[in-house]
Amino acid sequence: MFPPKPYLERIIDLVGDAEPIDVLQQTAQKLEQCYLSLVEIEDGFERSYGKGKWTAKQIFAHLADTDLLMGYRFRQAISIENYTIDVVDQDGWAKPYHRLDASLALQSFRGLRAWNLALISTFGLKDWLAETTHPERPGKTDTVDTLVRFLAGHDLNHLGQLERIIQGPSLQA
Repeated sequence: MFPPKPYLERIIDLVGDAEPIDVLQQTAQKLEQCYLSLVEIEDGFERSYGKGKWTAKQIFAHLADTDLLMGYRFRQAISIENYTIDVVDQDGWAKPYHRLDASLALQSFRGLRAWNLALISTFGLKDWLAETTHPERPGKTDTVDTLVRFLAGHDLNHLGQLERIIQGPSLQA
């Protein structure tokens, strides 16, 4: 039996052979489609894909926050040599998610994603290869390319969760 892959690798693996930039460019439209599907389901945004898991509303808020965070990390990584990524308390950030509006989260995501894609489109080779470290992964370095691939896999992971919510039975978190 092989030990489970670390989180970063598992998420990046979701991208497979797809181009990460294509995934990032398509996510806003796919998220919009999920939103429209959830509007048609009674209590759609309050449904979860599993017991104790986030609701659709919380996933929308998390995706907006993630683009805010990753945009900051991209900018830091290309402007500070050997940037050490700031650790974020994801659970702390998520505390207000159940009180936030999914439509506002979607609007925020769209704007942040467009802005981050505009930044990514300016990257030269030096930017893609800029190295970062993460305090939770001592002794390992990642490049901006890795961060972009991670964001694409993160999108796919949460879009899959939303699809399970849309297609599955009503589950309360």
